[in-house]
Amino acid sequence: MDISTASAAAVAAPTRRPSLGRTIRAYVALTKPRVLELLLVTTVPVMILAQGGFPSLWLVLATVIGGSASAGSAAAFNMYLDRDIDAHMQRTVNRPLVTGEVSPRGALIFAWSLAVFSTVWLWITTNWLAATFSAIAIFFYVVIYTMILKRRTEQNIVWGGIAGCFPVLIGWTAVTGSLAWPPVILFVLVFLWTPPHYWPLSMKYKDQYDEVDVPMLGATRNGSQVGLQVILYAWATVACSLLLIPVAGMGLVYTASSVVFGGWFIYESHRLYNRAVRGTEPRPMRVFHASITYLTLLFVAIAVDPLLPF
Repeated sequence: MDISTASAAAVAAPTRRPSLGRTIRAYVALTKPRVLELLLVTTVPVMILAQGGFPSLWLVLATVIGGSASAGSAAAFNMYLDRDIDAHMQRTVNRPLVTGEVSPRGALIFAWSLAVFSTVWLWITTNWLAATFSAIAIFFYVVIYTMILKRRTEQNIVWGGIAGCFPVLIGWTAVTGSLAWPPVILFVLVFLWTPPHYWPLSMKYKDQYDEVDVPMLGATRNGSQVGLQVILYAWATVACSLLLIPVAGMGLVYTASSVVFGGWFIYESHRLYNRAVRGTEPRPMRVFHASITYLTLLFVAIAVDPLLPF
């Protein structure tokens, strides 16, 4: 089935009223649950680092609930605004607004409700600084990335990706009520990590981005040019990760993890570039999945390191 056929089938309204369970699953899908997983990976370890041990379970739970609602709100706004192009991309054609399982009005109400809830919740259960960062993250993803940058520049994910950096600030300030250099370094690390994470995905779906005129770098440049950018950002990401060692006094576990896992991430980025230069299939999804694994393992090390005596 080609994209246009899949789109037409997906846009068709359901023939009968969906069950309550299906409706709930559709609204959950609006929050992009797989993105929420990365939120947890970057938020909770930073809270442990800020505390120098385990924070109270209630504080962790409250922060995760508020952060998840914030990220879910941004994702729902994104799907509402991008529903026109989602209907023409095979990777997004099954999203709830495209299939008709959720109406545009319902999605907008849901997005605003999560935005208000997350801000008020974090303000009450943590502090005003964490709540403010949460609100800024929603604004940045919805307005700066989705509404302004995404359809206008191939640098969209570079600057729009800043929205995904805020969970480390939210986690840190939820514990301490203030900022410090460690979360700033981690903010920059996630900022640098986002392009080499997403650009390989845009290479995979180059034709689909071309069809809807969204200028993702992977769709506007050839494989070797994208591969070179991925290498540069991967090296910068790993270099930034090493800054945390002296600044936060990280121990052996984090030091070894940042070097080993960082080396693997760099290797995969070079492999992508070399294959593109040779004219063979670059296999960009290897780097995409490697980037997720790298970030996950690095933040696990951040969580474990303060709990050990070395």
